[in-house]
Amino acid sequence: MRITIDDHSGFCFGVIHAIEAAERYLQNHNMLYCLGDIVHNNEEVNRLTSIGLRVISYEQFEQLHDTTVLIRAHGEPPRTYDIAHQNNITLIDATCPVVLRLQKHIFDFHHSHQQEECQILIFGKKGHAEVIGLLGQVEGKGIVISSVDELDRIDYAKPAMLYSQTTQGLEQYYKLIETIKKRYEDAGNGHLFQYKDTICRKVANRAEQTALFAKEHDMILFVSDQKSSNGLYLYNICKENNPNSHFITRPEEVKNIDFSNTTSVGICGATSTPRWLMEQCAELCKE
Repeated sequence: MRITIDDHSGFCFGVIHAIEAAERYLQNHNMLYCLGDIVHNNEEVNRLTSIGLRVISYEQFEQLHDTTVLIRAHGEPPRTYDIAHQNNITLIDATCPVVLRLQKHIFDFHHSHQQEECQILIFGKKGHAEVIGLLGQVEGKGIVISSVDELDRIDYAKPAMLYSQTTQGLEQYYKLIETIKKRYEDAGNGHLFQYKDTICRKVANRAEQTALFAKEHDMILFVSDQKSSNGLYLYNICKENNPNSHFITRPEEVKNIDFSNTTSVGICGATSTPRWLMEQCAELCKE
């Protein structure tokens, strides 16, 4: 049986940067606080916890003083930085550069168009860490759109600017753009709608790469955490292109899979899936 790990799978640059920042600090310190899960993968969080990373909530963060806290790749709203300044907290800011650019663009656009009462629309997952950070740039006044079913929340008589969470699917985003554009045109206000393509191409390209990889094997083992929205999205792409795809979170789950009549197994994962976890799954497959 041939077992192949997808070279395009695993951590994106932003996640790698955040984890390396944590590991560097922990080489010389016993403990480091991290505001929220550093990555949406329990196995990797557990590994980092074992060497001193302590995940804290926003409530716990507000009670800290005179310490160091890591900001993960997803980014944070301005309020987090204000609290850090007030409480003398040193921040290790590992916000992904792509997310940082998006935050700045939203902040600048919002403050330069306040008099026009322009609606800021964000295509993304409600409650997602990145989306919370983006909403913070407009003082929480943005409208989060998760699907076309929520487009009635937009006032088509007022101007609007649409952005996307950086890890959303490209195809879904452009379908949403076309739907909103048509509604504005039907209302006679097509000139009031603007949008910006803010999806990270390195993440977006994973969809096409994953689809090709899924077709090349008899069976796919997709390794991810259920908390990863990117993982659930890419797994569905695997399933569409190879019905014999299995979603697993831990290597031990490989033992429950029937490999009868299987000549090739492809192992892939999300942007939040560590390479070492996929390698452990591959070793169990070989056994």
